[in-house]
Amino acid sequence: MNYIGSKYSLLPFLVSTIVDVAGADLTDKIFCDIFAGTGIVGRAFKTNVGKVIANDWEYFSYVLNRNYIGNHVEIDGKEDALAELNHLKGIKSGFIYNNYCLGSGSERQYFSDENGKKIDAVRIQIEEWKDSATISEDMYFFLLTSLLESADKLANTASVYGAFLKHLKKTAQKSLIIEPALYAITANAHEVYCQDANELIKHIQGDILYLDPPYNARQYGANYHLLNTIAEYNPFIPIGKTGLPDYLRSLYCGKNTVLPSFDSLIKDAQFRYVVLSYNNEGIMSLRDIKSTMSKYGHYDMVSQEYQRFRADKESNRNHTANKTREFLHILEKV
Repeated sequence: MNYIGSKYSLLPFLVSTIVDVAGADLTDKIFCDIFAGTGIVGRAFKTNVGKVIANDWEYFSYVLNRNYIGNHVEIDGKEDALAELNHLKGIKSGFIYNNYCLGSGSERQYFSDENGKKIDAVRIQIEEWKDSATISEDMYFFLLTSLLESADKLANTASVYGAFLKHLKKTAQKSLIIEPALYAITANAHEVYCQDANELIKHIQGDILYLDPPYNARQYGANYHLLNTIAEYNPFIPIGKTGLPDYLRSLYCGKNTVLPSFDSLIKDAQFRYVVLSYNNEGIMSLRDIKSTMSKYGHYDMVSQEYQRFRADKESNRNHTANKTREFLHILEKV
């Protein structure tokens, strides 16, 4: 999934740094990814630690993490359920088609008409199975994640949902096929939450706390609103040309609110090691981060250059101007 701030390309750097800090043997450690997003970082540690605690207050992110982190044993019947979903015919009465597809008269074109109808049919069927106890909770989140990721690949957008494209791009013209969102099997169980990080931090503890908060003023609730809409599937009146719902606004996206929120999070953290990912274009300055973290223990920092997220195609992707630098701020609390 294309995701602003994704750490997929930085995983080797992240993992090696955290291993250097916390030790090579993490089998008895509790690792927390409290701004989990798509769960990429938690997934990298899932098979190597005693427990992963994953959290994100965007509901679509919670769904992904509930599958990729929360699911840890084999689920019987996954293939049969996906096959049944893929054989469903699209419907015209669903919320996505009627509000986010051009053929319905909504004047929005986030998906082709065919795919919008199919998304609705699949989403309704998954909910019916859950309500009738036909499927387990684990299966529910597996199927819902499979739908979200498969639909996202066919969205008629430039990667995020802040706007749709005027004409259907080639990938958006493909027919929706639900692919399995396969997860790692582990002997140990994990925890997944959908809460405000600054509230959750008061009620959890562990060994390694990984922080990847928003860097700038762009709110994730606006950029990924349609994934939340599919995941929640609760009708509302879409607002404006882009069909926004009323969405959560993070204090980490505000110049006047980010530092107090960050300081509170670090202060309340009951973890020995705290590792913050933050790039050189973020709202908080390097000086502010160092000053804040140093109040609570021993501070260090490492960095690596990497490719900036781009919503457009491959043009000029390797140009120097498209590079940015990721800093890992490391705190050992005392």
